[in-house]
Amino acid sequence: MDIATREKVYAGVVGKIIGVYLGRPVEGWTYEKIRETFGEIAYYVNDVTKAPLIVPDDDISGTFAFIRSLSDHGCDAQISSKQIGQGWLNYIVEDKTILWWGGLSRSTEHTAYLRLKQGIDAPRSGSIAENGESMATQIGAQIFIDSWALVCPNDPKQTAYFAREAARVSHDGIAVEAAVFLAVMESLAFSEKSLDVLIESALCYVESDLLKHLVTEMRKRCASASDWKEVRSWIAKYHGYDKYLGNCPMVTNHLVVLMALLMGGDDFQKSISIAVSAGWDTDCNAGNVGCLNGIRLGLEGIEAGADFRTPVADRMLVVTADGGSCISDAVQEAQSLIAMSDALYKLNPKDKECRFNFAFPGSLQGFMIAPGEGMRQTLCSLENTLQTTGTPGLRLSYRNLAKGTIARSCVETFTDLMPKGKDGTSYFEVMASPSLYSGQKVVATLVSEEDENPVASLYIQYYQDDGKLLLATSEATPLKKGEQVLRWEIPDTNGFPIYRIGLELTSCKRLDGSVIIRQMDWRGAPKRFSLPRSYEMSPLLTPWTIDTIWLKSFMSSAKNFYPDYTTTFSISHPEKHGVVTIGTQDWDDYTVKSTLTIMQQEGSGLVARSRGHRRYYAALIQDGKARIVKQQDSVQVVLAESDGPYPIDTTYQLSFSAYQDQLTMMVDGQVVLTAVDHTFSCGAAGFVVNTGAVLIDGFTVSQEKENT
Repeated sequence: MDIATREKVYAGVVGKIIGVYLGRPVEGWTYEKIRETFGEIAYYVNDVTKAPLIVPDDDISGTFAFIRSLSDHGCDAQISSKQIGQGWLNYIVEDKTILWWGGLSRSTEHTAYLRLKQGIDAPRSGSIAENGESMATQIGAQIFIDSWALVCPNDPKQTAYFAREAARVSHDGIAVEAAVFLAVMESLAFSEKSLDVLIESALCYVESDLLKHLVTEMRKRCASASDWKEVRSWIAKYHGYDKYLGNCPMVTNHLVVLMALLMGGDDFQKSISIAVSAGWDTDCNAGNVGCLNGIRLGLEGIEAGADFRTPVADRMLVVTADGGSCISDAVQEAQSLIAMSDALYKLNPKDKECRFNFAFPGSLQGFMIAPGEGMRQTLCSLENTLQTTGTPGLRLSYRNLAKGTIARSCVETFTDLMPKGKDGTSYFEVMASPSLYSGQKVVATLVSEEDENPVASLYIQYYQDDGKLLLATSEATPLKKGEQVLRWEIPDTNGFPIYRIGLELTSCKRLDGSVIIRQMDWRGAPKRFSLPRSYEMSPLLTPWTIDTIWLKSFMSSAKNFYPDYTTTFSISHPEKHGVVTIGTQDWDDYTVKSTLTIMQQEGSGLVARSRGHRRYYAALIQDGKARIVKQQDSVQVVLAESDGPYPIDTTYQLSFSAYQDQLTMMVDGQVVLTAVDHTFSCGAAGFVVNTGAVLIDGFTVSQEKENT
């Protein structure tokens, strides 16, 4: 993919999240309340509504999670609705992530999820025949569709196919056609700026006469109206929520999206302002408008009005069963989509990007001036260097740096502990695993253009049981003019999650200047990461404690996942697929170890290389046997098994190694099984429980390879 197209993919991602963050604080508000409180919403109002700016949201999580089915299936141009539906089961944690869990026949996506879980494959899972017309024609197909267009620049035919297959997992009828229409417009917007041309071209891919009629009518209304409020009144009169069954009908919101585009013209700020100020599903509509106009108008269009980018700093939360990918940013997500696109079109792929590479103009990737440093903080600005030097990087500028002061910049690697939900809006909380762990090696490339330079250290802040943050710092390195590399193996945090990593600058003499972070990265499994018994981490633990800070590091699909006062924690699940994992997609070759006391169940054990909660390897005690299995969506393949007996109500020391394509299971210190498989090359580690319970005593992930 060429540089200009890559930048438009990024602009689409940025436009999407800006629109969502603008609309989220007033989601669920009536038009009258928005008008009385704000008049028109032209900029972020989260400070007024007392809601966080960066929040988990179904519009963001669904958009950037469901597209992962494409890479999971080899970027196949003919991926099916059924395969995308399997991706829903893999990445959604029931009752916890992505969807509005409003209930069967109340929430369209929840209904579709339950159908999938019952074994009703897509597209029937989202069909009118299965769920009724009111359920199947709500807004969700449209709000999740942007990413399918972002992987198909200037390819409307492929985009229409992907959009239709993806939309049919949960929707049917006119809702699917609206998703196709919007996605095709986005695909064409990579090279076409005219809205009239985009609309005319996209209508050729629409199979619904009703949708074509609505689009035609909306264009006429917008062309003759004096302002958007006049058009909004027409929508309310003839196509308001009261004219349709269901709680969030597609037609109403699709018309708002069209109105915002047509009445906003080439003004990015005006278009998302209209989408939010009009009410109804504010964050969904502004997110779609922001994405399309981000592609169409580019970063220059996004920056033509108010500064929407700096407060966001690319930050986004993609909350799925793949917990280590939750704390994300627009650069990482854009580069993931670009990699999928390159694979889809069989282009030469780039080498794996560094985690922080600041590749796009103005990108900050979540870096901030470190908060909480008070008067001693001398860092005064962060700036991407691409536009000024032609080379990507993050410039940290400091003033009056001297003895007793510091210049610190940091980025979050885990979530803070403050609730993100807000009464009166949809309520989603962050579930995440950290992206950084003890025993991993961080490499940072720095550049200084000054003759006199400060001393630099990497640092982390990590939680303790009382919620307070502790600081750990690398060895200090005096910087010289030019480029140099800092390397640091993250110290042991005793199992507690790392909240931030950053760069600290100090000086004994007064300095004014700057240092550029060219890139920062870590990858691969930790040299050693472990959790001891619960009392060692939480001395005030009681038998009734159901949550701890360190437990929040795990992504759990199990019904009951609690700290245990006699061991480390317990897992109980009343059906199959009770999976609990920690780690990231960078974890490749490693050994996971734990001591498990297995109670009544159909099979439980250790998980390695989890890519979601339905795609992983596992070393199980099952049916009285030891087994190495591959769970791939709804299919479990036994790769190796050994007769026991391995009875329940027994404690086992289990070890499971995955090195390249070699899998090894040990029980009580003895190798009992080996297998060879190359399906999953990397992923998170943890546990699986199928209909039963286990007690977990200790947990270790390390690069040590077990003797075979």
